[in-house]
Parts: sequence; C-alpha cells; structure tokens
Amino acid sequence: MTTPKRGTVINCIDGRVQVPVIEYLRERYGFDLVDVITEPGPDLLFSQSVDRERIGHIVETVGLSREANASRHLAIAGHHDCRANPVSDAVHRDQIRAAAAMLGQLLGDEMSVVGLWVDGDGVVSALE
Repeated sequence: MTTPKRGTVINCIDGRVQVPVIEYLRERYGFDLVDVITEPGPDLLFSQSVDRERIGHIVETVGLSREANASRHLAIAGHHDCRANPVSDAVHRDQIRAAAAMLGQLLGDEMSVVGLWVDGDGVVSALE
C-alpha cells in the first residue's frame, strides 16, 4: 500500500470555503488527502500577528501534520465576505500574501507555503 500524498491548509471556519479549497488543493497538487486546520479569519490573524498564543498553537498543529502525515505543503486561505474579517477583497488578498510570507519564515524549508483566495463564486486561486 502506498502512502497517501498529503497537504495541509489553514482555512477559515466558514463552511462555504471548505470544499472548494480542498478540491483545489487535490486537483492542483495531486494530494490524496488534505489536513484542515480551521480558524476564523486566519489571514487577519497571521498577517497582523495579533495573538501569538493562537499562532503558536496553529503552527504546532501544522507541525503535527508535517511530522505525523508527511505533509510538505501548506496553504493559507482567505475568502470573500468573511464575517470574522470584514474587509475588502483587496485587503484580504494583501493579508493572505503577508500571512503566507510569515508562515514561510516560521517554517523555513520544512514546508512550501502558498496563499489562496476564494472569491464570491467559490473559485479558488493561488496568490503570488
């Protein structure tokens, strides 16, 4: 039996974005399974570094996904109409880029990190 190829995502708790993000990651990167860590408005949390304790807990959970499940790819997602982070789409995208950069610094070479944006139609795209 082969080991499933896994990825990890830090995603908003909003159920509207769970399935589109998982499907995107499975199709784009060929993951068999995606470990999902949910947090209200994670793009705000990581881009502003507002709560070091919560950030530390989430990073520990990412580490568990990496160590226990051999995940080497992390995505952080934000979305249109987020009730936990009610800002414009442009601000969300900037926050996602900043959050991905912060996570990349925290994780170093241990995992690749990408930011994902989910628009009002549920379409997922990677942010550069």
